[in-house]
Amino acid sequence: MMRYSAILLIALIGATPLDAQTLTLDPHLDLPKSAGVPGWAGLEDPTSQFDLERAKVGGLNAAAIALFVPQGARDPASLAKAQAELVRRDAAIHAIVDRNPDRAALALSPADVRRIAASGKFAVIESLLNTWPLGDDLAEFDRWYARGVRIVGFVHAGHNQYADSSRPALPLGDKPAEHGGLSPLGKEAVARLNDLGILIDVSQLSDAAFDQVLALSSAPVIASHSDVRALVDTSRNLSDRQLDALRAKGGVIAINAFSAYLRPRSPTTSKAVTDLQRSFGLSAGAGVTLTAERQVEYDRRYHDIVGKEPRATVVDLIDAVDYAVKRIGIDHVALSSDFNHGGGVTGWNDVGELGGVTSELVRRGYTPGQIDKLWSGNVLRVWQAAIDARKVAA
Repeated sequence: MMRYSAILLIALIGATPLDAQTLTLDPHLDLPKSAGVPGWAGLEDPTSQFDLERAKVGGLNAAAIALFVPQGARDPASLAKAQAELVRRDAAIHAIVDRNPDRAALALSPADVRRIAASGKFAVIESLLNTWPLGDDLAEFDRWYARGVRIVGFVHAGHNQYADSSRPALPLGDKPAEHGGLSPLGKEAVARLNDLGILIDVSQLSDAAFDQVLALSSAPVIASHSDVRALVDTSRNLSDRQLDALRAKGGVIAINAFSAYLRPRSPTTSKAVTDLQRSFGLSAGAGVTLTAERQVEYDRRYHDIVGKEPRATVVDLIDAVDYAVKRIGIDHVALSSDFNHGGGVTGWNDVGELGGVTSELVRRGYTPGQIDKLWSGNVLRVWQAAIDARKVAA
């Protein structure tokens, strides 16, 4: 119990850093816009919710940083532009390690995470969200695995050539469904990811695609940044049925500090969004595609509307954790931030504020061992299971 006494004391008195022996891992955060500036290294960045300085202050030991390019049109020119952007963002992720070798290192396995954290460095895990820029060539997964990618989610906001999204991109002309879940290429990709030992991320998938991934995968999966549909009824959150299926598969949901999925929108905001969509001729099934300029204008006005909603809090976040734990058990739940892409709640707004989350967990009666599982143990377990399944298949 000596290991945990400091954790509990720190959480109870509200200090920021967590105990040095407690491994903390965020399975999903994004690069900030500043990562595209020449010379960016992620050491100190006041424009970002993540940098190595605040991670040290807050006690965050590791994070899966998303290699992410937003969904765009599926034409050759758009795809080429997206592929070039993917290369630039990958370089920015690696710059965190390459330019701070005394502060950070790339982790390719759970054992690496533990070793790097034990050495006092920050463990950078590279994930990939939205496989659209990969085109139709499954060999691209091998290429990005060689580069260091160890977690892959098929979609973001919008369908692509691999799968349907839980959030069709109306400005791109998406219908409610395109493939009925996974495309034939997506089904092949599940097998390829299993062969590589890459952990499949089911966040953002449509319900049908979620079901098909779980049916086809030979390994457990993770929902690296998802919340609970029973508490906030949106297609982006997981239903009770999906939570049960995730548990049966041996997987994990990382409850996400994203306000809009933790706190229901007000009727006023919902009406304003509907009115905005109508004014742009957008509706489910309409198939209207906006020009690039109109998409920018729509996004600006949309975020102006939803940005006026009151933010969720750490209490709301742990309410969702409580629900998931009661539904599927402590071994299948984790925590994630979605920082730099809309994530952050009052009380956990950047990587320096982990202590407030732990304080609320302690207040709810979670034991030190349970808190360890939520902060890293469950994610590392499911990642290792994906690696082990590859070894069995081989």
